[in-house]
Amino acid sequence: MDPKKTRDLPGKTIERLSQYRRILFNSTNEGKTNIYSHELAKVMNLTPVQVRRDLMLIGYSGSQSKGYVIKDLIALIGSIIDSKEPQNVAIVGMGNLGRAITSYFSGKRDRLSIVAAFDNDPQKTDRIIGGVPCHHINKISEVIPAMNIKMAILTVAPEGTFDVAKMLMNAGVKGLLNYTSVPLTVPDNIHLEEYDIITSLEKLAFFVKQDFDE
Repeated sequence: MDPKKTRDLPGKTIERLSQYRRILFNSTNEGKTNIYSHELAKVMNLTPVQVRRDLMLIGYSGSQSKGYVIKDLIALIGSIIDSKEPQNVAIVGMGNLGRAITSYFSGKRDRLSIVAAFDNDPQKTDRIIGGVPCHHINKISEVIPAMNIKMAILTVAPEGTFDVAKMLMNAGVKGLLNYTSVPLTVPDNIHLEEYDIITSLEKLAFFVKQDFDE
């Protein structure tokens, strides 16, 4: 796909492409070689039209009789989402959530690796946690450029979010995944994704509540 067109893909489309690829991987593990748009749609609670629209945006179309060739679609999505060279990620905050994310992500992608962790607890620093060396937060400015880390995951306490984000950006990080409850404002040249579990849970509670209010 043309790199210029790739840059123009909507963020939500990129999210769905990542989810499609996970489903496709699972399908190959089940021995499937082809898949239809309605099958992808059902797993993701989408319409088949939305699936076909997303795949048309990346220049892929299946056949009415056989659907999509899974291995070809996995390869195409990978060529769009993945970088040519492996990308290194840091995680800041090695509490329960930080350790869980590190352990879960280990080995999931060959082009994307959590290679360093940071914390301010002396009982966690200068150790290997979840297979990743954990450094003191004060070493961010040293470790980030030395390991060519361009992305970081924040799982720190709310009061430390702004300071840590600033340290990371000053050290050369270009992408932040914020798991804290504090919303961040970043410069235009920084890519930010925020995951607010409280808002997500309250949204879920709202819809569940409707069942009891009827």
